[in-house]
Amino acid sequence: MCNGRLPYEDADLASQPTMSRLENSGSATDIYRMTQALVDMFLTSYDTDPPVIILDADDTNTPTYGDQQLCMFNTHYHTYCYMPLHIYEGRSGRLISTVLRPGRRSKAAEMFALLRRVITRIRQVWPNTRIIVRGDAHFCSPGLMDWCHDQPKVNFITGLSGNKRLNKLAGNIIEGAQSEFEQTGKPVKRYGELSYQAGSWSRAQRVIVKVEVSHLGTNIRYVVTDSQAYRARRIYERGYCSRGKMELYIKDHKCCLRSDLASCSRFRANQFRLLLHSASYVLMHTLRTQVLRGSRLSKATFATIRIKLLKVAGWVRELKTKISIELPHSYPYQYEFGKALHLFGHLRS
Repeated sequence: MCNGRLPYEDADLASQPTMSRLENSGSATDIYRMTQALVDMFLTSYDTDPPVIILDADDTNTPTYGDQQLCMFNTHYHTYCYMPLHIYEGRSGRLISTVLRPGRRSKAAEMFALLRRVITRIRQVWPNTRIIVRGDAHFCSPGLMDWCHDQPKVNFITGLSGNKRLNKLAGNIIEGAQSEFEQTGKPVKRYGELSYQAGSWSRAQRVIVKVEVSHLGTNIRYVVTDSQAYRARRIYERGYCSRGKMELYIKDHKCCLRSDLASCSRFRANQFRLLLHSASYVLMHTLRTQVLRGSRLSKATFATIRIKLLKVAGWVRELKTKISIELPHSYPYQYEFGKALHLFGHLRS
């Protein structure tokens, strides 16, 4: 009906073979333009330039099936897979970009090259917005730190892999936490900071250290950042740990929208398919945050929205002068459904 066809009398929509041919027809230029369009959709989703945005970046595994281009064995996941990179705005959950990657763990320099292109595009539209790059330890690279240092209003906060030298520099904090646990027998958590420069770094950076001591042992975590505005505890808990929300965004994208079904044999076709799923994420996220705002489904997962709002039984009848759609009277989400239709009617006009 949205395509101007009658439900029964007119021709059917695209079949699965037709969709498969579409996925395999995309050129490298088409893929690049679709990826750029995804970033542009993110930029146009704001009415005004935001003062601050957080770029949360992480990769995840997409299992592969059979002999597919660039699928590789990943020792962490113990399977052959792809490793697509996801980039979201950390506070709102808006999708910025997704890029399909081979199955091996991506190097920090490769991640930085992709992030730099995204940030450059964002900066062209939002020259005064502060951009914070956030990621785990394998996003920490000398190139990223040096580039952020030279860019106005661009900061980073990433995990940092521990080593003997870092543990030695943080020795007083670690020993103090262990001593307190031995005296009280209660779990201890301490924060501190230090100045650290690895051999490949051009300058020393601020490193936040978190030490937890309990009956399970001593757990030491490090975070590196160029921000000097907040104390160590705030940087770690409210700055770095907040990136945990991204796991929920990836879950919606990967599990609820089934974006991990990369079953095409060609790598480029699987990238095309991933972008289609990313477009679905943008639609579903907009539905949840804009149309369903204030309703019972405003914080629901995409799977819940699909089951309770989109997959509703109805009776479609093709009459002489109109098409009749009859919905059940006992449907428990009538209010949300009616509100959505009302808003869509305003959008059409």
